[in-house]
Amino acid sequence: MVAGITGLVGRLLEGPLDVIVWGLARLGIRPNVLTLTGLFLNMVAAAALYMGRFRWAAALILVANLLDVFDGHLARRTGQVSPFGAFLDSVVDRYADLALMSALWLYYSRSHDHGMLFVIGLAIMGSVMTSYTRARAECIIPSCKVGFFERPERIAMLVLGAFLDRMPQALLIIAVFANLTGIHRIVYTWRVLSAPGRAS
Repeated sequence: MVAGITGLVGRLLEGPLDVIVWGLARLGIRPNVLTLTGLFLNMVAAAALYMGRFRWAAALILVANLLDVFDGHLARRTGQVSPFGAFLDSVVDRYADLALMSALWLYYSRSHDHGMLFVIGLAIMGSVMTSYTRARAECIIPSCKVGFFERPERIAMLVLGAFLDRMPQALLIIAVFANLTGIHRIVYTWRVLSAPGRAS
């Protein structure tokens, strides 16, 4: 199930998260402002990755993705949930992911490390296809939440790779498991559509 580690962390942080979201609501901050601020911080983090400042980038990515957690909770707590807000959040996540991965591609291209460029290309492919396969599948089946390596896991791996100076290993893990998640969703969708008794 997708929720695994992410769900456990969410339950552990539920109390502190409620306090922070309550404070944001009292200040009159809107969810979309948090979403766009998170995008800005991810873009700064991408610049830091390009310059090789990996630990600075990791700290910025952490803050940016905390804001990504806060915006959804704030929207629900204050009754500001909207189709556009959900759309904006999803689109911003894709821009942030591609900016971070592109920065790493540019960083490693300076050393002409073709092996790393290949791995980053696979990681980009997996990151895009993990979300696309679910979005496309849910146009034709009720739900496609299978797989365990979604955006929170990819971000956690990037942060760990940056903090621990193990970015090549982190990118390899993302490349493998993000693509496996995309393939899992393709197979799952095929099985649902091929199930006996399902109307064509």
